Amino acid sequence: MEKENIKIERLEIDSLKPYENNAKSHPKKQIDQIVESIRRFGMIDPIGIWSEENIIVEGHGRLIACKELGVKEVPVIRLDHLSDEERRAYALAHNQTTLSSGFDTEMLRVELSDIKDIDMDRLGFDVEKIMNTEAQEDDYEAALPKEPKAKHGQIYGLGRHRVMCGDSTKEEDVKRLMGGYARTCF
Repeated sequence: MEKENIKIERLEIDSLKPYENNAKSHPKKQIDQIVESIRRFGMIDPIGIWSEENIIVEGHGRLIACKELGVKEVPVIRLDHLSDEERRAYALAHNQTTLSSGFDTEMLRVELSDIKDIDMDRLGFDVEKIMNTEAQEDDYEAALPKEPKAKHGQIYGLGRHRVMCGDSTKEEDVKRLMGGYARTCF
């Protein structure tokens, strides 16, 4: 892999052009969190742009937040070494990779417990919920259907997880759930 010389430039915010097919959504709640982050820490994450038109590859949420804050100039990095197809793929990959993992809850609690003077709730963390280590009873009481909806062998996708109505003691069920890649100890 060839190393790129990444240089941070500063451009007028109005010279940036949002990508018209940007697939990442930015609800108001998230923009408010980005605004708070920029207000607290500064605009220290450059927006990735491409071509002479300064099309945004990644950083649409930061652009919206900066506009809300009245920022006139933002840091950018040029991604002109990417082909058009690579630019599109990178934009999707950049956003997906942040969604592909979560936090180590214990380490998150350690870090949050050491932050006293910054309101982390305003940055998107439900600190009270995260710090609460006691088991919570839910109030879930559903009437059971007369006939079960799930049938043996059905597989359901839950995000990147899969759940199957089956028997975990049967090798064929486990292999089917795991797409044939089950490591079994049968």
